[in-house]
Amino acid sequence: MAEKIQSVRGMNDILPPDSNLWQRFEDTCKKVLASCGYEEIRTPICESTKLFSRGIGEATDIVEKEMYTFRDRKERQLTLRPEMTASCARAYIQHGVFKKQPVNKWYYLGPMFRYERMQTGRYRQFYQLGCEAFGSEESTVDAEQVALLHQIYSLLGVKNIDVLINSVGNSQDRPVYREALVTYLKPFLSDLCGDCQRRIESNPLRVLDCKVAKCKELGQEAPQILDHLGDKSKKRFDDFRQALDVLSVPYKVDSKVVRGLDYYTGAVFEMVGTSKNLGSHSTLGAGGRYDNLVESLGGPKTPAVGFALGIERGILSMDEKPTDLKPDVFIASTVSEAKNSSLHLAFKLRKLGLIVEFEHRVASFKSQFKRADKLGTTWVVSIGEDEFQNGTCKIKNMTTRAEESISLDKCEDFFSAQ
Repeated sequence: MAEKIQSVRGMNDILPPDSNLWQRFEDTCKKVLASCGYEEIRTPICESTKLFSRGIGEATDIVEKEMYTFRDRKERQLTLRPEMTASCARAYIQHGVFKKQPVNKWYYLGPMFRYERMQTGRYRQFYQLGCEAFGSEESTVDAEQVALLHQIYSLLGVKNIDVLINSVGNSQDRPVYREALVTYLKPFLSDLCGDCQRRIESNPLRVLDCKVAKCKELGQEAPQILDHLGDKSKKRFDDFRQALDVLSVPYKVDSKVVRGLDYYTGAVFEMVGTSKNLGSHSTLGAGGRYDNLVESLGGPKTPAVGFALGIERGILSMDEKPTDLKPDVFIASTVSEAKNSSLHLAFKLRKLGLIVEFEHRVASFKSQFKRADKLGTTWVVSIGEDEFQNGTCKIKNMTTRAEESISLDKCEDFFSAQ
């Protein structure tokens, strides 16, 4: 026997009926984002490795340990995208989008890749949906995105969610806070995990985001970045909070929300859920402002803000269970000569907006009705020998079990009237 080939560990198939629930989740997100003027962008799955090392930051866990990086046949170093913000910024610069209009709002949907420790809702190929707004520095944009994220989960029926906000300051504030944080952490250097011992020099804010118990405990007592903001950053954060209040978005200020990517500036936020499927305090979506990213990648100085949510984790947070797609009509026939006319009828009914299943196989009426019942079909149109000869069909309501015979060419009128 041939060797059985399995999917790569951490990269999963999504089959019906689960895919139906995915579509509902994605459609809800798209409708909410479209209502605010966000348009879809699609970027390549692999990019130059330099894009992510420069954009995300050399000292981040993603760049140091998690990226799928390889060389192509021309020895160019490429990486499967671990996130999409850097790709969006690259596309924004490459296509000169900033020259065409001052504000651009995009959303994206697709697979990302990170070689990280797997856990519930977190895989090595995972799917993200997110949005980016380029060209506006007002805090109302930040608040609008938080409200959009909150609205998405509210529409999906997700309960027990918290919005956590913070500010990581601007380029003037960060060095001041960095010095205070390093001064606090250095006496505890031997108590930190190996990663955080390295981070003290390269990216000390990441210590606050560490999940190791001792590091987390030390982080609780660390100086707060909000106490080290300059007047400009304080004003922006106050404006952000006021806009959230106007939108009636409940939130909590949490100084430990720092995000794991170097490009963030100013306001950052996370949406945390307590779903029984994910455990307590699981991040369902997060983002923030990154006003320096476009410029750091060779573009013009451009204010920007965005967020992303993990679709797997989002779906696990929902109470709704996946369900099979249910046909409105099932067309059954035992006459081989009637197959073409039955197929023609199926397409005419589909043009009415109905979901129509047609039995292509040769099978008895009993097995066809059994399949229709299992599919949850509402109506069955059956064409037997007598019906084929007379140009008629029988229509059965599978809920009431009522059945009637009509002319085959009246089927469209019958279903149009339902």
